[in-house]
Amino acid sequence: MERPIYKTVQSPVSCIIVDDDEVDRLTTISFVRKYPFLKIDGVYASAEAAIEGLKLLQPEVLFLDIDMPGISGLALREKLMHIPGCIFITAYPDYAVESFEKDALDFLVKPIKINRFEKAMKRLEDFLVLRNKAALLEDALGGDTIFIKEGHEKIKIYLHDVLYLEALKDYTRIVTEAKKYCVLSSLGNLLKEKAFQSFVRIHRSYAVQLKYVSRISSALVMVKEYEIPVGRNYKDVLTQLPNH
Repeated sequence: MERPIYKTVQSPVSCIIVDDDEVDRLTTISFVRKYPFLKIDGVYASAEAAIEGLKLLQPEVLFLDIDMPGISGLALREKLMHIPGCIFITAYPDYAVESFEKDALDFLVKPIKINRFEKAMKRLEDFLVLRNKAALLEDALGGDTIFIKEGHEKIKIYLHDVLYLEALKDYTRIVTEAKKYCVLSSLGNLLKEKAFQSFVRIHRSYAVQLKYVSRISSALVMVKEYEIPVGRNYKDVLTQLPNH
Protein backbone atom coordinates (compact mmCIF):
# COMPACT_ATOMS: atom_id res chain seq x y z
CA MET A 1 0.00 0.00 0.00
CA GLU A 2 1.35 3.42 -0.99
CA ARG A 3 2.21 5.59 1.99
CA PRO A 4 0.69 9.07 2.19
CA ILE A 5 2.96 12.07 1.82
CA TYR A 6 2.61 14.48 4.72
CA LYS A 7 2.87 17.88 3.05
CA THR A 8 1.54 19.80 5.99
CA VAL A 9 4.66 19.35 8.12
CA GLN A 10 7.07 21.96 6.88
CA SER A 11 10.34 20.08 7.29
CA PRO A 12 11.55 16.65 8.42
CA VAL A 13 11.15 16.28 12.17
CA SER A 14 13.96 14.70 14.15
CA CYS A 15 13.14 11.51 16.06
CA ILE A 16 14.95 8.80 18.00
CA ILE A 17 14.16 5.12 18.58
CA VAL A 18 15.00 3.34 21.82
CA ASP A 19 14.44 -0.44 22.17
CA ASP A 20 16.62 -3.14 23.70
CA ASP A 21 15.39 -5.78 21.20
CA GLU A 22 17.28 -5.69 17.89
CA VAL A 23 14.43 -7.11 15.79
CA ASP A 24 11.95 -4.65 17.29
CA ARG A 25 14.36 -1.76 16.67
CA LEU A 26 14.72 -2.75 13.02
CA THR A 27 10.94 -3.10 12.68
CA THR A 28 10.34 0.37 14.07
CA ILE A 29 13.06 1.82 11.85
CA SER A 30 11.49 0.28 8.74
CA PHE A 31 8.04 1.61 9.67
CA VAL A 32 9.26 5.12 10.50
CA ARG A 33 11.22 5.38 7.25
CA LYS A 34 7.97 5.15 5.30
CA TYR A 35 7.03 8.62 6.54
CA PRO A 36 9.04 11.43 4.92
CA PHE A 37 8.06 13.98 7.57
CA LEU A 38 10.24 12.06 10.07
CA LYS A 39 14.04 11.91 10.17
CA ILE A 40 15.70 9.27 12.35
CA ASP A 41 18.65 10.91 14.11
CA GLY A 42 19.37 8.23 16.68
CA VAL A 43 18.73 4.54 17.36
CA TYR A 44 19.63 3.14 20.79
CA ALA A 45 19.54 -0.24 22.52
CA SER A 46 19.14 1.25 26.00
CA ALA A 47 17.87 4.33 27.77
CA GLU A 48 21.36 4.99 29.08
CA ALA A 49 22.76 5.09 25.54
CA ALA A 50 19.92 7.39 24.47
CA ILE A 51 20.64 9.81 27.31
CA GLU A 52 24.28 9.97 26.23
CA GLY A 53 23.32 10.45 22.58
CA LEU A 54 20.85 13.20 23.41
CA LYS A 55 23.68 15.40 24.60
CA LEU A 56 24.23 16.10 20.91
CA LEU A 57 20.67 15.81 19.59
CA GLN A 58 17.44 17.76 19.93
CA PRO A 59 14.69 15.44 18.67
CA GLU A 60 11.03 16.37 18.70
CA VAL A 61 9.70 12.79 18.69
CA LEU A 62 10.52 9.71 20.77
CA PHE A 63 9.70 6.10 19.91
CA LEU A 64 10.29 4.27 23.20
CA ASP A 65 10.14 0.67 24.31
CA ILE A 66 9.09 0.43 27.97
CA ASP A 67 10.40 -2.79 29.49
CA MET A 68 14.18 -2.40 29.19
CA PRO A 69 17.06 -3.35 31.52
CA GLY A 70 18.26 -0.51 33.71
CA ILE A 71 16.25 2.64 33.01
CA SER A 72 12.80 1.82 31.67
CA GLY A 73 11.11 3.67 28.83
CA LEU A 74 8.73 5.30 31.29
CA ALA A 75 11.60 6.53 33.45
CA LEU A 76 13.40 7.78 30.34
CA ARG A 77 10.30 9.69 29.30
CA GLU A 78 10.25 11.38 32.73
CA LYS A 79 13.73 12.68 32.01
CA LEU A 80 12.70 13.87 28.54
CA MET A 81 9.36 15.54 29.16
CA HIS A 82 10.63 18.60 27.29
CA ILE A 83 10.49 16.57 24.06
CA PRO A 84 6.93 17.10 22.82
CA GLY A 85 6.11 13.92 20.89
CA CYS A 86 6.32 10.48 22.51
CA ILE A 87 5.01 7.15 21.23
CA PHE A 88 5.51 4.06 23.38
CA ILE A 89 5.96 0.69 21.70
CA THR A 90 5.79 -2.26 24.08
CA ALA A 91 4.78 -5.90 24.42
CA TYR A 92 2.89 -5.14 27.66
CA PRO A 93 -0.54 -3.50 27.25
CA ASP A 94 -0.81 -3.03 31.04
CA TYR A 95 1.48 0.00 30.74
CA ALA A 96 -1.09 1.99 28.74
CA VAL A 97 -2.49 4.12 31.56
CA GLU A 98 0.93 4.98 32.95
CA SER A 99 2.15 5.83 29.45
CA PHE A 100 -0.55 8.39 28.85
CA GLU A 101 0.18 9.88 32.26
CA LYS A 102 3.62 10.63 30.78
CA ASP A 103 1.99 12.67 27.99
CA ALA A 104 2.31 9.94 25.38
CA LEU A 105 0.74 10.71 22.03
CA ASP A 106 0.09 7.02 21.42
CA PHE A 107 0.71 3.55 22.80
CA LEU A 108 1.45 0.67 20.42
CA VAL A 109 1.48 -2.99 21.40
CA LYS A 110 4.00 -5.36 19.81
CA PRO A 111 3.98 -6.88 17.29
CA ILE A 112 3.14 -3.62 15.54
CA LYS A 113 0.46 -3.80 12.85
CA ILE A 114 0.94 -1.52 9.85
CA ASN A 115 -2.61 -0.16 10.02
CA ARG A 116 -2.24 0.69 13.70
CA PHE A 117 1.10 2.36 13.05
CA GLU A 118 -0.56 4.38 10.29
CA LYS A 119 -3.11 5.70 12.78
CA ALA A 120 -0.33 6.63 15.18
CA MET A 121 1.46 8.54 12.44
CA LYS A 122 -1.69 10.43 11.54
CA ARG A 123 -2.08 11.39 15.19
CA LEU A 124 1.57 12.45 15.28
CA GLU A 125 1.16 14.45 12.09
CA ASP A 126 -1.87 16.27 13.49
CA PHE A 127 0.10 17.08 16.62
CA LEU A 128 3.08 18.39 14.64
CA VAL A 129 0.86 20.49 12.40
CA LEU A 130 -0.72 22.03 15.49
CA ARG A 131 2.73 22.87 16.82
CA ASN A 132 3.88 24.30 13.50
CA LYS A 133 0.79 26.44 13.19
CA ALA A 134 0.61 27.23 16.85
CA ALA A 135 0.51 30.90 17.37
CA LEU A 136 3.11 32.35 19.69
CA LEU A 137 1.72 35.32 21.54
CA GLU A 138 4.10 38.18 20.80
CA ASP A 139 2.61 41.19 22.52
CA ALA A 140 -0.50 43.29 22.99
CA LEU A 141 -0.92 46.62 21.24
CA GLY A 142 -3.29 49.31 22.44
CA GLY A 143 -5.11 46.87 24.70
CA ASP A 144 -7.29 45.76 21.79
CA THR A 145 -4.91 44.08 19.38
CA ILE A 146 -2.48 41.21 19.69
CA PHE A 147 -0.01 39.79 17.25
CA ILE A 148 0.43 36.05 17.15
CA LYS A 149 2.86 34.01 15.14
CA GLU A 150 1.37 31.35 12.89
CA GLY A 151 4.04 29.43 11.03
CA HIS A 152 6.40 32.12 9.73
CA GLU A 153 3.81 34.90 9.64
CA LYS A 154 2.62 37.38 12.22
CA ILE A 155 -1.15 37.77 12.35
CA LYS A 156 -3.05 40.62 13.96
CA ILE A 157 -6.10 39.66 16.02
CA TYR A 158 -8.57 42.18 17.39
CA LEU A 159 -9.42 41.21 20.93
CA HIS A 160 -12.99 42.42 20.56
CA ASP A 161 -13.47 39.66 17.96
CA VAL A 162 -12.44 36.88 20.36
CA LEU A 163 -15.40 34.90 21.74
CA TYR A 164 -13.66 32.52 24.12
CA LEU A 165 -10.38 30.79 24.97
CA GLU A 166 -9.88 27.04 25.25
CA ALA A 167 -6.99 25.32 27.04
CA LEU A 168 -5.09 22.63 25.09
CA LYS A 169 -2.32 21.50 27.42
CA ASP A 170 0.53 23.98 26.83
CA TYR A 171 -1.44 25.74 24.11
CA THR A 172 -4.53 27.93 24.13
CA ARG A 173 -7.05 28.04 21.30
CA ILE A 174 -8.32 31.55 20.54
CA VAL A 175 -11.79 31.37 19.00
CA THR A 176 -13.27 34.15 16.90
CA GLU A 177 -16.37 33.98 14.72
CA ALA A 178 -14.21 33.82 11.61
CA LYS A 179 -11.37 31.51 12.65
CA LYS A 180 -9.62 29.58 15.40
CA TYR A 181 -5.98 30.18 16.30
CA CYS A 182 -3.53 28.56 18.71
CA VAL A 183 -0.92 30.24 20.89
CA LEU A 184 1.91 28.53 22.71
CA SER A 185 0.83 29.67 26.16
CA SER A 186 -1.22 28.05 28.88
CA LEU A 187 -4.69 29.46 29.50
CA GLY A 188 -3.70 30.51 33.01
CA ASN A 189 -0.70 32.48 31.79
CA LEU A 190 -2.69 34.05 28.98
CA LEU A 191 -5.34 35.32 31.39
CA LYS A 192 -2.62 37.10 33.38
CA GLU A 193 -1.90 39.26 30.32
CA LYS A 194 -3.38 42.75 30.47
CA ALA A 195 -4.94 42.26 27.03
CA PHE A 196 -7.19 39.47 28.33
CA GLN A 197 -8.64 41.19 31.39
CA SER A 198 -12.13 41.17 29.83
CA PHE A 199 -12.19 37.37 29.90
CA VAL A 200 -13.57 35.32 32.80
CA ARG A 201 -12.53 31.74 33.43
CA ILE A 202 -15.58 29.53 33.93
CA HIS A 203 -13.93 26.12 33.59
CA ARG A 204 -10.47 24.64 33.87
CA SER A 205 -10.40 24.59 30.07
CA TYR A 206 -12.45 27.67 29.13
CA ALA A 207 -12.57 31.44 29.57
CA VAL A 208 -15.22 33.60 27.94
CA GLN A 209 -15.35 37.24 26.91
CA LEU A 210 -18.00 38.88 29.06
CA LYS A 211 -19.70 40.97 26.39
CA TYR A 212 -20.55 37.91 24.27
CA VAL A 213 -22.32 35.97 27.03
CA SER A 214 -26.01 35.76 26.08
CA ARG A 215 -27.39 33.05 28.36
CA ILE A 216 -26.33 31.48 31.66
CA SER A 217 -27.33 28.33 33.49
CA SER A 218 -25.71 26.46 36.33
CA ALA A 219 -23.98 24.12 33.88
CA LEU A 220 -23.57 26.13 30.67
CA VAL A 221 -22.79 29.60 29.38
CA MET A 222 -23.93 30.57 25.89
CA VAL A 223 -21.39 32.58 23.87
CA LYS A 224 -22.89 33.37 20.46
CA GLU A 225 -23.77 29.89 19.14
CA TYR A 226 -21.26 28.10 21.39
CA GLU A 227 -22.27 26.29 24.58
CA ILE A 228 -19.39 26.48 27.06
CA PRO A 229 -19.46 24.25 30.16
CA VAL A 230 -19.17 25.73 33.64
CA GLY A 231 -16.72 23.87 35.88
CA ARG A 232 -17.74 22.74 39.35
CA ASN A 233 -15.05 24.88 40.96
CA TYR A 234 -16.03 27.98 38.98
CA LYS A 235 -19.70 28.35 39.94
CA ASP A 236 -18.97 31.48 41.98
CA VAL A 237 -17.66 33.38 38.94
CA LEU A 238 -21.14 33.26 37.39
CA THR A 239 -22.01 36.28 39.52
CA GLN A 240 -19.51 38.29 37.44
CA LEU A 241 -21.31 37.48 34.22
CA PRO A 242 -23.99 39.71 32.71
CA ASN A 243 -27.67 38.71 32.87
CA HIS A 244 -27.06 36.63 35.97
